[in-house]
Amino acid sequence: MKTIGLIGGMSWESSLEYYRIINEEVKNKLGGLHSAKCILYSVDFEEIERYQAEGDWESAGEILGNAAQSLEKAGAEMIVICTNTMHKVIKHIEGKVTLPIVHIADSTANQIHKSQISTVGLLGTKYTMEQDFYKSRIEFNGIKVLIPNEEDRKVINKIIYEELCLGKIEPLSRDYYKKVIQRLVDDGAEGIILGCTEIGLLVKLEDSEVPLFDTTRIHAIESVHLALAKSF
Repeated sequence: MKTIGLIGGMSWESSLEYYRIINEEVKNKLGGLHSAKCILYSVDFEEIERYQAEGDWESAGEILGNAAQSLEKAGAEMIVICTNTMHKVIKHIEGKVTLPIVHIADSTANQIHKSQISTVGLLGTKYTMEQDFYKSRIEFNGIKVLIPNEEDRKVINKIIYEELCLGKIEPLSRDYYKKVIQRLVDDGAEGIILGCTEIGLLVKLEDSEVPLFDTTRIHAIESVHLALAKSF
């Protein structure tokens, strides 16, 4: 079993889910008392969020690159960035380590292909929904990506940062997300990417008439499969 290096804290609410899912999947695969070999480097999300808001992605990338470097020195054999949005700075991280990085969008695209779906709706932070770094990675795999309208994007982003990242699960917010999902379905989405690692805390499979692709779960399980594989 390879040692998984986790860059977490963005937010710690979803990092907790990564740790739980990864260990549950190792137990499912190996049985007995097996658990995952993993190392967690948890950053201060207040600092990261400030850089996001300022558009200073280079400084944010420097922090995560240093975190990855620390994980490599500590014995990690692969890197998992426990957030969708911060894959925007993956080049900064790749420049700091020699380890393979499990890209969350690639893992998600693979899962979508298995479902034989060609058009998906994308929910996430405003950065993930509006900028190209994430959508293009999905679209490169031959999958069409739809995003919510501008007003919906603002509300979705606000709920993520002001509620979900703080551990607040509000029924009214779930209802809003369900309406956004339905609007995307009406526009042609055959599935929905929960493209923020906190959204799965709010929205569940029963909240949508089409398949939901929970990136936290997909990413965590893919990481285990790679950690148990003979080669990366």
